[in-house]
Amino acid sequence: SVARPTAPAASAKASHIASLTNEAELDALLDLLPPRVRGALATHPRKLQLLEVVLDLGRLPIARFADGDEILGDGLPLDYDDIERAMDAVGEVGGDNRAGINRTLHRISVIRNRKGGVVGLTARVGRAIEGSADLVRDLLASGASVLLLGRPGVGKTTAIREISRILSEEYGRRVVVVDTSNEIGGDGDIPHPGIGGSRRMQVPVPDRQHDVLIEAVQNHTPQVVIVDEIGTTLEASAARTISQRGVQMIATAHGHTLENLLKNPALNDLVGGVVSVTLGDDEARRRRVQKSVLEREGPPTFGAAVEMVDIGRWRVHLDVGVAVDTLLAGYAPHVELRTLDTDTRRVRVQPYLGGGEIQTGGSYAAMFGAGGAVGGEIQT
Repeated sequence: SVARPTAPAASAKASHIASLTNEAELDALLDLLPPRVRGALATHPRKLQLLEVVLDLGRLPIARFADGDEILGDGLPLDYDDIERAMDAVGEVGGDNRAGINRTLHRISVIRNRKGGVVGLTARVGRAIEGSADLVRDLLASGASVLLLGRPGVGKTTAIREISRILSEEYGRRVVVVDTSNEIGGDGDIPHPGIGGSRRMQVPVPDRQHDVLIEAVQNHTPQVVIVDEIGTTLEASAARTISQRGVQMIATAHGHTLENLLKNPALNDLVGGVVSVTLGDDEARRRRVQKSVLEREGPPTFGAAVEMVDIGRWRVHLDVGVAVDTLLAGYAPHVELRTLDTDTRRVRVQPYLGGGEIQTGGSYAAMFGAGGAVGGEIQT
């Protein structure tokens, strides 16, 4: 019951994921699954490539791999006993309907019926992957605040986990991780070694994340604050307050591109905000625009922004202020396309303008010499 054909690119990514998987930690996740599902995965040839397992009441279990999905088991749909057995092995489920497994990075998310009973769950494999943040090492070294954007499953949490390790261990900075769902540092009171020497602050209630962000700066004198999933106006305001105090911020946010974030009124303050300005007649004629235009309201909270297109393939805005001004003026901003060669671990930089037009040269290569700046076609 293999779901779909495998493309060469997907196959290469799957092999790379398998090479980075800790089998002992993966087995801890498989142990909570119903016996027939666990048995199917224990001897599965793609076991180490596993991304998620989906268990829904009345349906067949599904395993999601980097190169496609596959139906598991003996053809019998899951029943209440299967779901209850899985939940018995799961830790305490928080207000965000997420739980974890002690001392691992795995995440279990539940789906409830109208009465609050669990009728489905998604078990996601968590991995601490060294090298997953190599594409932005220059930005980390410079002390710039970096905002990571991308669709779900593209590796945002994995990247900021590795960033926390790099900044705390390799650069010796005082790092505090605000870990709302225990996804960055893993479940339990002792954080996973994947975050290096970073300190971890847990959040008792998800909608109080903004309070814990401010508390981190007021009480623990960090040089860097790291947080996953900024999603509200209060959290965006807390991030701005932290940045104004001279603390480096590393965060992810809801949205997959900078332009998408600009259109979100709750979060566009992260990149400077947007305000409507009425120009005088002379200024409007000079600019050759209408009298009412959109402009950036203030300095952005984050100096750089990363659009995570795929694992190992990121678009980097080196100056968020300039990029936002360019977008509001109706033009495509200058972006660096950065890719990682999984065989050589070298970073390839291809500065380009929208539509695939590539320009040679690149600031990352000039600073680090990691792979050099390369012109030519974008490779997928």
